[in-house]
Amino acid sequence: MQYFEDMPLGMRVESTETYTFTAEEIKAYASKWDPMPFHIDEALAAQTPLGKLFACSTHVISAGVKLAHTIMDKEVAAVAGLGWNDVRFPRPVLVGDTLKVVTEVVDRRESRSKPDRGIVTTQCSLINQEGDLMAEYKIATLVLKRPR
Repeated sequence: MQYFEDMPLGMRVESTETYTFTAEEIKAYASKWDPMPFHIDEALAAQTPLGKLFACSTHVISAGVKLAHTIMDKEVAAVAGLGWNDVRFPRPVLVGDTLKVVTEVVDRRESRSKPDRGIVTTQCSLINQEGDLMAEYKIATLVLKRPR
């Protein structure tokens, strides 16, 4: 089990697993969750400045969450997610893009109200096959301290 004490400031982990966005998955995801025409119709997407189908933001985030779970070598003693901040999409994720995730602990503090817990803030960066930053966000998580 990985506790608050096991997550020092600056701890960085990179996924070895990747996620590739296919046209079929982009269209299926967007059809259910974000049915904008340029996410589900390849002919319409070809007419956009991007020139091809691209993934909706929540699909990109979902892939990031999945990849982040692949890098955990131990279960985290997480109590709850407290929030997401600074969500950015500097580049669109296009059909065929393959992403990996890089996580880094960018802030941590002990809980003021619960002495057996701490709050860990992790920056997640999604990087494509060319090394370009495609998305990034910070997640604050309430984590148990190691039992005494």
